[in-house]
Amino acid sequence: MADTGNSGKGVTAGKLAITVQKRLSRAQEKVLQKLGKADETRDVVFEEMVANFNKQMGEGTKLQKDMKAYLTAVKTLHDASRRLQDCLADMYEPEWFGKEEMDAMVEDTDTLWLDFHQNITDNSMLSIDSYLAQFPEIRARIAKRDRKMVDFDSARHHFASLQKGKKKDEAKIAKAEEELGRSQKVFEELNVELQDQLPVLWDSRVGVYVNAFQSLASHQEKFHKEMSKLSQNLNDIMSKLEEQRQLKKDVAAAKAGDNAKSEEANHNQAASLPPARPNPLPSRPPQHDEPLDDDTSDINKESRIQGSESNSSEYKLPPGFLYKVKAVHEYASTDGDELELNVGDIVLVLAFDNPDEQDDGWLMGVQESLWIRNKDISSKGVFPENFTQKL
Repeated sequence: MADTGNSGKGVTAGKLAITVQKRLSRAQEKVLQKLGKADETRDVVFEEMVANFNKQMGEGTKLQKDMKAYLTAVKTLHDASRRLQDCLADMYEPEWFGKEEMDAMVEDTDTLWLDFHQNITDNSMLSIDSYLAQFPEIRARIAKRDRKMVDFDSARHHFASLQKGKKKDEAKIAKAEEELGRSQKVFEELNVELQDQLPVLWDSRVGVYVNAFQSLASHQEKFHKEMSKLSQNLNDIMSKLEEQRQLKKDVAAAKAGDNAKSEEANHNQAASLPPARPNPLPSRPPQHDEPLDDDTSDINKESRIQGSESNSSEYKLPPGFLYKVKAVHEYASTDGDELELNVGDIVLVLAFDNPDEQDDGWLMGVQESLWIRNKDISSKGVFPENFTQKL
C-alpha cells in the first residue's frame, strides 16, 4: 500500500517536473526566437485564419450583446405597454362603448408582446448563442497549437545542435530525434485540424447572420402587423366613443331647443287665445245681488261705442280704484258678472270687496267710458288679466 502511494506521488511529481521543464523550454525558445538566435516556424495562411477567427469572435460577441440589449428593450416596452393598457382598462367606464372589446384587446396586446419576446429568444438569440459557444474551445486549441509549435521548434533546434556537436552522443541524438518526431506529429495534427476547421467556421458566419436577422425580421413583421390591427381597433373604439359622446351632446342640445320652441309656441298661443277661466272658489259669493240684466249689457255696448270718444281728462275716480288697463285682445263674456272687451277699451281696475273672491288671473273693473258718463259702479265686472296691458 505504501509503495502504491509513493508510486502515485512519484508519478504526480514526475508529471509536474515534465510540465515545468516544458514551460522552461518554451520560454527559452521564445527568448531565442525574439533575439533572432533561433528560427521560428511561420505559417502566414494560418496566421490570417487566426486573425479572421479573432475578428469573427469579436463581432459575434458584440452581436450577442446587442441582441440581448434588444431583448431587454422589448421587455421594457412590453412592461410599459401593459401598464398603459391596464391604465386605460381601469379608466374605461362599464357603460362606455366597446368596454368588452377594450378588455379583450388588453389581453391580446399582452399576449402579442409575450409571443414576440419568446420568438426572438427561441430563434435569433439561441442561434447566436449556439454559434458563439464553439469559439472558446477553438480558441483553446489555437493556443495549444501555438504551444506545440514552440515545442516542435525547441525539439528541432535541440536535435540540430546535437548533430552539429564535436562529440556526438548517438544515444542522445536518437532520443532527441524521437522527441522531435513526437513534437512534430502533435503539432501537425493540431495544425492540419485547425486549418480545416477555421475556414469553415469563418464561412459559417454568413449563414448565422442570415438566419438570425431573417428570423428577427419575420417576427418583427408579424408582430407589427398584428399590433397594427390592435391599434386600428383601439382607434375605432375611441372614434365610436367620441361619436356617441357627440351624439348625446347633440340630442341634449336639440331637446333643449325643442323645449324652448315649445315654450315659445305655448306662450304665443296663450297670448292669441283666451285662457279657460279658472273655476270660481266654492265659497265665492256672487258679485251682485242680482245677475246683470239686458240693460247692463246694452250699457256696455253703448260704452264701447262711446269709449273711443272719451279722453283722459280729470274726473272723479270710483271707489277702490287701483290702476288703468287697456284691452289688447277681444273678450266675449260667458257669464253675467264678466266684462266684454274690445281692443282699445280702457278699464278702471277696482279692488275686490272681498279679496278671497278674486280668482288667479282675473281682475275686477269698470269701463272708463261708462264710469265717466254715468258715475255708476254697478256696471263693473271681472275680466282676464292677460287680455289687457297695464297703463
